Amino acid sequence: MSERRVVVTGLGATTPLGGTIAETWDGILAGRSGAKPLDQEMVDRYEMPVHFACTIAQDPSEVLTKVQIRRMDPSAQYAVIASRAAMEDAGSPELDPERLGVAIGTGIGGVWTLLDQWDNLREKGLRRVFPLAVPMLMPNTSSGNVSLDLGARAGAHTTVSACASGAESMGTAYDMIRDGRADVVVAGGTEAATHPICFAGFAQMQALSTRNDDPGAASRPYDTGRDGFVMGEGAAVMVLEEYEHAKARGARIYAEFASIGMSADAHHITAPEPEGAGASRAMRAAVERAGLSDGDIVHINAHATSTPVGDVAEANAIRRAFGGAADGMPVSATKSMTGHLLGAAGALEGLLTVLSVHHRTAPAAINIDDLDEKIDLDVVRGEHRTLPDGDIAALNNSFGFGGHNVALVITSV
Repeated sequence: MSERRVVVTGLGATTPLGGTIAETWDGILAGRSGAKPLDQEMVDRYEMPVHFACTIAQDPSEVLTKVQIRRMDPSAQYAVIASRAAMEDAGSPELDPERLGVAIGTGIGGVWTLLDQWDNLREKGLRRVFPLAVPMLMPNTSSGNVSLDLGARAGAHTTVSACASGAESMGTAYDMIRDGRADVVVAGGTEAATHPICFAGFAQMQALSTRNDDPGAASRPYDTGRDGFVMGEGAAVMVLEEYEHAKARGARIYAEFASIGMSADAHHITAPEPEGAGASRAMRAAVERAGLSDGDIVHINAHATSTPVGDVAEANAIRRAFGGAADGMPVSATKSMTGHLLGAAGALEGLLTVLSVHHRTAPAAINIDDLDEKIDLDVVRGEHRTLPDGDIAALNNSFGFGGHNVALVITSV
């Protein structure tokens, strides 16, 4: 079973740049920011120091029925929308439901349901609490709803590892296929945390950008003027499939999901280990598990959140992992356009890495006016880079509060 290869045959997303993969990728290539003003009433009521976020571009009501919206937290709505799109993109394969699995990660889960229903209980009493409150607020509500929607019975898994959740969930899917527990797994991440309590908590940590006068320029990874990340929301999902199974049904294959590497910092609950020791171990593990050498990696889609400390720590980790070989690895920072989707970030950036390999294009970051001299990397800015012909491999990094480190390797097929 260990020889089973895993490939990507379908992609789906709902993001701040669009309700489809094409719209999102076009937005990335156009260098368009997904930042938008927040509801002014919310900003005024809670005296929010941040007035903007990268909220989703497509209203879920364009895809889901009123009943479905009523019975699902926004995080689950986004996951179902992205999963349906991914399966359609994969050709809507007919297969034994017991060979179809789900792995959807989230960092926070049903925070809107939790706090809305708390308000109902506190202000209106027990009888006004929605009977489906618990299955809507639980972190596994997204994987459960996707499993129900698709009829997937091989397993419905939820990874909760902060901003590494989406990437780690794809690792779960990878292992399910490699171990022979499924032939196809719908995998990714979702987040709907643009709630006042989340803004307030991150703002009190001084983790968010407060560039209220120019939201589109607020997410600026690696720039000397960066002052925090921009909150984002949405979902991104891949259809991962066993290679021979995909070939047998004539599926289009975007790329191969070659490996995953994971580690933990054991350093601080929110701050990364400054020298990047833990993150570099995850990168090394991913490259080695894929059977590759440093020179095979031709592109990195970085975590690059636009925080003063985090960006430097990741740059240190990349140098620690690859040494001089990092000179030839163009680094993309796509959060400059999408914002930080928290538990969905790793899934979206993993998906963008697949598209980078498929289209041989490393996207350029926006808003880098003055590259921080501490960032000793070949950061792609200004113009996109064309990746080499032939067999190539790319790396995607995701890190999360709690010291979670995940690196994915995507290769051409």
